[in-house]
Amino acid sequence: MTYIVDFKHVSTTGLESSPVAEALAGLRANEARYFMNKYKYEFTVLPASESQETLDYVNRVLKEERELEFAAKPLETASFQVENIKWTYVFYEDGLAINVLYTVDDPKKRAVGFKLSEGMEVPKELEGKFKFARQKSKLAGTIRGSFFKIKGEY
Repeated sequence: MTYIVDFKHVSTTGLESSPVAEALAGLRANEARYFMNKYKYEFTVLPASESQETLDYVNRVLKEERELEFAAKPLETASFQVENIKWTYVFYEDGLAINVLYTVDDPKKRAVGFKLSEGMEVPKELEGKFKFARQKSKLAGTIRGSFFKIKGEY
């Protein structure tokens, strides 16, 4: 069942099993606010159990680009296109959010982003491989983020 993320009234709906559910909900709401402000798009998520194709896509990009496989349980996904950009998100139980930004017509603007919820440790899969910048958010507290550019075609 789809859920439209409300960034005005942050809810942990769908994220309750996360040890950092409040911070992860804030991170998800922060993404929803971005898409509403920039694209007038309502950020909608699906339970991971109902979106295997989306999980397979993200896992394939991570594996083929950087040999990354995450042990954390995926809770929710989002997959949509605004303008010429295909966006795909996975929100994990440990507080990690991964997004794949894939421009349809410009191979130079394709990347995978990692965002860490406040209060979570850097996942062992990313330790020492990425440097994380900090960003303050009224909705999510301090978000740590990093990214890499996608070289392949997906």
